[in-house]
Amino acid sequence: MPDSLPRPGGDRAAFDADAFYHVLDAERSQRGLTWKDVAAQTGVSASTLTRLGQGRRPDVDSFARLVAWGGFTADQFVHPPKHVQGGFMTNLPTYLRSDPDLDERGVQALEAIIRAAYDQFRRQG
Repeated sequence: MPDSLPRPGGDRAAFDADAFYHVLDAERSQRGLTWKDVAAQTGVSASTLTRLGQGRRPDVDSFARLVAWGGFTADQFVHPPKHVQGGFMTNLPTYLRSDPDLDERGVQALEAIIRAAYDQFRRQG
């Protein structure tokens, strides 16, 4: 990937190609499919899927097809610039409450665990 492209966590919004591929691969695996099956179901070429595995970015049409196939949202893979307010920790309760498998008690427990871990490991300064 050329250095001139924005990277996640930089000063500009950035597409996280690695996260996209890993989420896509997990969905493929969970469905018990091969990459050839994914290509057939989505209309995205096998060569595009191979390039994704090599860290390349998909074209916008392939991205849209794969996001729809996986039931993902595009914003899962776009990271805002570091200086933008309202990052992951701000939105954590919303993310957790969007999971239909969690009740309020589970949301609160996970939020406390994640916040404690975050506070322990975040970079200072």
